[in-house]
Amino acid sequence: MIDLTPLLKDMAWPLTILVAWFAGEFAHGWVKLPRISAYAVVGFVLAPSQVSLLPHVQPATLLLANIALGLLLFECGYRINLRWLRTNPWFAATSLIEVVLTFSAVYFIARWFEQGLSTALLLTALSMATSPATIICVINEQRSSGQVTERILHLSALSCVLAVFVFKIITGLVVFQTSRNLWEATYSSSIVLLASLFLGALSGIIIPALLRLSKRTTHDSTLAFTVAVICLVALAHSLKLSPVLAALTFGLCARHRRIVLSPSQRGFGALGDLLSVFLFVFIAASLEWRQAVSGISLGFAIIAVRQVAKVVGIGIFSHISGISWRKGFLIGIASTPISAFVILMLEQTRYIGINLIDQLAPLAAAALTLEIFGPIFIQLALRWAHEVPESKES
Repeated sequence: MIDLTPLLKDMAWPLTILVAWFAGEFAHGWVKLPRISAYAVVGFVLAPSQVSLLPHVQPATLLLANIALGLLLFECGYRINLRWLRTNPWFAATSLIEVVLTFSAVYFIARWFEQGLSTALLLTALSMATSPATIICVINEQRSSGQVTERILHLSALSCVLAVFVFKIITGLVVFQTSRNLWEATYSSSIVLLASLFLGALSGIIIPALLRLSKRTTHDSTLAFTVAVICLVALAHSLKLSPVLAALTFGLCARHRRIVLSPSQRGFGALGDLLSVFLFVFIAASLEWRQAVSGISLGFAIIAVRQVAKVVGIGIFSHISGISWRKGFLIGIASTPISAFVILMLEQTRYIGINLIDQLAPLAAAALTLEIFGPIFIQLALRWAHEVPESKES
């Protein structure tokens, strides 16, 4: 009798991506829901802890997921305008206050649920961020543009950077508490942050310079930036640095080196679409239903207080920073998603030998919920702000 097990194992990811893509097209075309919400449902159902079609996370699939996230974060970083933060300091204040309120609210609720100090701090650090990957995917899918679109994009990138810094520092403290090894603790925090920033900035200087030398600055540079992001993420992953921070910094520096991306490069074309399907399937497949159920009470509480903190934090300065209260409220609503950023950060800590996933079970419940419903909130906020073309709303 022929053993089909090796064949099914080899075909697991290709078949899952195909199923997820069709599910996304059905959800978008018939139900008018974001495609990535459907990708999340398929990934969770076919995960190793559920139907068991997909294998457990391997280093190669984790690297590919980081590359997919890196492409999205590069695009997000490229669209960040630092001059805007200088000309409108109240917007920068909005980002800081929103993050501080989120940190305080989640820390309070975690301690209320009798979580230990280190667990509460880790939960808080990861809850600070709004996932730029989810934001950019929905924006590209909806083809939205306007104040709400640009502000949520900027706020998600800033909160992500701050969350990486805080998370790495807290991780370093956790490592020091368990190992009493000062070098190991320092490397897992400050050195990782500085090296990630350096790699991203260096790429943002070298790649535009090479494009100028090759006289490609007025041509489609999609392939050049794609290969550069892949190399950068692979290097950061191999050195156990932060691919998230490196890719964001690369995009930010490339923008300010005056390299203009053509409209055809939004989302990196078909390759970007394929990797986006893989990324959001992978994120959901990394979650186990047992973890989600065990942390469901605190997970839902985190979702609630986090959302209130973001709406209030953004709303406080909405009028003074140049937008209406209504748009400030919509930006707060669109700040829901955390999943892509959170799960890959946790998988990265497991990769470097610190397993925090079981310790932070409440985040599994929050991430799974927001993986599915977060994109829907973003879509609704963009439509209510009237920043989606009419052809997309009909």
